[in-house]
Amino acid sequence: MANFMIRFLICNVFISGITGILLIAKRIFKNNLSSRMQYNLCFLLLGLLAVPFIPFRLIGFPQIFSWLGSLGSSPASGTTATMGEAMGINPTGNTDWMNDFTLSVNSETPSIAGHILLGIWIVGIFAMIILVIKSLLRLRTLEKSALPLQSPEVRRLYHRCLREMGIHRNIPVYSTAFLKSPIIVGLLKPCIYLPIHLISDYKESDMRYMLLHELQHYKHKDAVGSFLMNLAGVIYWFNPLVWYALKEMRNDREVACDTSVLMMLEEDDYEDYGNTLINFAEKVSLTPFPFAAGLGGNMKQMKRRIINIASYEKPTFMKRLKGMTAFLLTAVLLMGFAPFISTYAADGNHYHWDSSSENISYVDLSAYFGEYEGSFVLYDLDNDAWSIHDMEHATLRVAPNSTYKIYDALFGLEEGIITPENSFIAWNGETYPFEAWNADQTLQSAMNSSVNWYFQTVDEQLGASDVYSYIQEIRYGNENISGDFSTYWMESSLEISPIEQVKLLTKLQNNSFDFAPENINAVKDAICLSSSDAGTFYGKTGTGRVDGQDVNGWFVGFVETTDNTYFFATNIGADSDATGGNATEITLSILSDMNIWK
Repeated sequence: MANFMIRFLICNVFISGITGILLIAKRIFKNNLSSRMQYNLCFLLLGLLAVPFIPFRLIGFPQIFSWLGSLGSSPASGTTATMGEAMGINPTGNTDWMNDFTLSVNSETPSIAGHILLGIWIVGIFAMIILVIKSLLRLRTLEKSALPLQSPEVRRLYHRCLREMGIHRNIPVYSTAFLKSPIIVGLLKPCIYLPIHLISDYKESDMRYMLLHELQHYKHKDAVGSFLMNLAGVIYWFNPLVWYALKEMRNDREVACDTSVLMMLEEDDYEDYGNTLINFAEKVSLTPFPFAAGLGGNMKQMKRRIINIASYEKPTFMKRLKGMTAFLLTAVLLMGFAPFISTYAADGNHYHWDSSSENISYVDLSAYFGEYEGSFVLYDLDNDAWSIHDMEHATLRVAPNSTYKIYDALFGLEEGIITPENSFIAWNGETYPFEAWNADQTLQSAMNSSVNWYFQTVDEQLGASDVYSYIQEIRYGNENISGDFSTYWMESSLEISPIEQVKLLTKLQNNSFDFAPENINAVKDAICLSSSDAGTFYGKTGTGRVDGQDVNGWFVGFVETTDNTYFFATNIGADSDATGGNATEITLSILSDMNIWK
């Protein structure tokens, strides 16, 4: 939750920018957008304010179009190429590659800053809730003191207004001495409250306009809007731009309500309606109740409403068409930003992949994963085609664990700490829980048995600065090695997504890093699991063990044939038993059924 708070604050940077865009768009299109459309645009903002709390990551329009284009494709389209001769399931040479030895690490505690920010946010929410409760208690006092409407003239006028608007529900009307302006209150059981001073100064035309205004609030379900605006104000109490936008939304609501009344009136009545606001400007005021909608407002708002009334003309067909076009353009623009304000999108734990230009097949392989959460990513080099199971997890960055050793070995080779001809490192004599670790190692044996101390020794000789430089150079995942230098790749700061794993393997195979070819080949030899006339199979497992439980399993690699290469990454997660070995079994089954490797 503390980490969520940090990501939520990052989201608010995007939210503030989008709020500014909305306000600018409303000004640009104010001559085209009707008052009701301007008000409805604000509901898009309310929807965007809910995005950070949606428990899944939103995708953008390019991904949606790509997904729609792949609906007609078969799950294995573009990936089913028979290799001619089956490759043996027991690799030759690397006999220990399934033994994915790993050590347990302790779970990390969230940052202190995250806890502090979370505490401040919650305290602010409680303070806002207290203010809302205080206003509701005042409203409750008003309701208890109010009396059913007694004036027969006003009651007759009220029922006439109901018929005029086509409202069949009999909404109760009360009079009270504790209000300066009419209000309508209630989400499920709406009631109208009229100030006694307005009833005593009764003038039929003025009262009719006021009643029509309040009934327009009911007809357009403005009580729902009031509830959502107040909820947003409570949650985003710390964001001044959101508060300003909510204030503008309340103003837009009243202007939209005025316009709805004007649409019912004859053109000769527009001036009278405006005069009603002017005549009662000193008597009406902004309602102090959070879930009420009313005729009142401050003087600045009243001026805006009067100007709107004075300049109102019933919209022509062409003006409506322009307004609808402007509304749709603004709506599409705002909704396009939705993925950027998801806490998952703002979270560094997701890889932001622009897949709009990629040939992607979204495949459902959940039957292979069983109870595990996770993803499978396959890239067909010859056809330049991707097959992805669960895009959400395919872009999720998690600790690489032992799969990182592929690149750590490459860094050591590039710096000459080990060489293709001599990769020997002597055992330091420390006793480890795995027998294979308690011996001298070469790159081949250390990769086979996933010997942590071998690669930690390479890192020690490289130094943190050089390791970080290399990680930045190849753009490895989130490029974060801020964790303990001996374990930064073991359920710690360094994280990578399955899609990034596949991309890096593609660069490794093609030597896009521009490293020494002999070093690339040395690493490939170290992860070679099987070789025959049919092709060569490369792979590396990885297991993340936290507090004694295996929670993160990897198997990454590629299949190299005479006419094509397939790169893959499988990641699984669970509370326990999510091992690299289990990820390997899932991968072998999928590749076999795709006729890539049997």
